[in-house]
Amino acid sequence: MSVRQPQPSTALAGSTAMTAINDVHAAAEGVDVSNMSTFVLVHGMFHDGSMWDRVIERLEELGHTVFGPTIAGHGKAATKHVDHAQSTQSIVDFIVERDLTDIVLVGHSYGGTIISKVAEAIPDRIRRLVFWSAFVLNDGESMADAGSPALRELATRLAAESPDNTFMVPFEIWRETFINDADLELARRSYEQLTPAPYGQLVEQLDLKKFYTLQIPRSYLAGTEDSAVPTFEIASVMRKRLGVHRLVYMPGSHELLFTNPVRLADKILEAGRD
Repeated sequence: MSVRQPQPSTALAGSTAMTAINDVHAAAEGVDVSNMSTFVLVHGMFHDGSMWDRVIERLEELGHTVFGPTIAGHGKAATKHVDHAQSTQSIVDFIVERDLTDIVLVGHSYGGTIISKVAEAIPDRIRRLVFWSAFVLNDGESMADAGSPALRELATRLAAESPDNTFMVPFEIWRETFINDADLELARRSYEQLTPAPYGQLVEQLDLKKFYTLQIPRSYLAGTEDSAVPTFEIASVMRKRLGVHRLVYMPGSHELLFTNPVRLADKILEAGRD
């Protein structure tokens, strides 16, 4: 994905036009054009890469290069018979095929487990890891192990009732727990974009020994109104597993990419800076 360039106004001409456009694009926004970054944004369960679109738009407006790939096993057209290693490999391949280097790799929720394994595979391509309200698992742990027993019980039942061993968060839980800072219309509209997730990845225990030997700088970004991965409960436990890290708080729910993508983008910049 290339950086979007502003188009000059027809009222301006030549170098004067380009100077004016650059001034508006950079100086007015307070952008340091000498410090642009490449971001790869990795979504959570039930999501796909398109749900980052408004966050990507904001970051590109500020001059950064941004990618929002869809993880294998996710999205409307995807096969769901995919394990965690295959999902991880899809992001590794995305990065390597585009020869992306010096990247800020951002993982949201379940995406935290993906970026941990991506970091094991291609550490030399990553400048910083940013975990946004994300799972940071211990070696040998699964998301189900780290989450609530009620979540595991619900997901197990829903997967057993499904034709393809997937589960989908019920709307009531989405509305009250995941996107609790949205009005009802936005909650419904965003829910329609979600798709079921592979149940196996919820209970798959991950070998993370190598991850805990890596020296990649890391940040944890937390929404203060997040009820899905509560900031001062589950998230506080997760982030401490990162060792030395940058902690960034922001107002908002677990789904700020829908409810306030500009704020989220700006906080990703804060979490991802050198």
